[in-house]
Amino acid sequence: MLLVKTKLDKSEISGIGLFADEFIKEGTVVWEYNPKFDLLYSKEEIEHLPVAFQEQLHKYSYLDKDYGKYLLCGDDARFFNHSDDPNCLDSVSDEDVTIAARDIQKGEELTCNYRVFYSNLNDHPEIKLMAKL
Repeated sequence: MLLVKTKLDKSEISGIGLFADEFIKEGTVVWEYNPKFDLLYSKEEIEHLPVAFQEQLHKYSYLDKDYGKYLLCGDDARFFNHSDDPNCLDSVSDEDVTIAARDIQKGEELTCNYRVFYSNLNDHPEIKLMAKL
């Protein structure tokens, strides 16, 4: 669940991106997993859903390394784009949070490193894993 003000806009990285709609100080928790808001689905659960819903899940969720399930963010956090030099860092501890790696200016695109939490990157050839130029 996003904990800072954001907006969606056209991204220079890929498609639609998530942008800061306020100044975000380094160390600020930008996103945190909230089981009442963000949804986890097993592969088996997805297989029993209508095809149209399965397609949406595969488009907007990812196979989370820690949970071993597909995580669907309940808000616009699904529009974080990848960067090899991200301005947001995902926790690799018991806390499932994303923090600002540095000060982020209003209007700046929020990025994270998909390699930290994606288990199924090979299933998404459309994801560009190149650093932002």
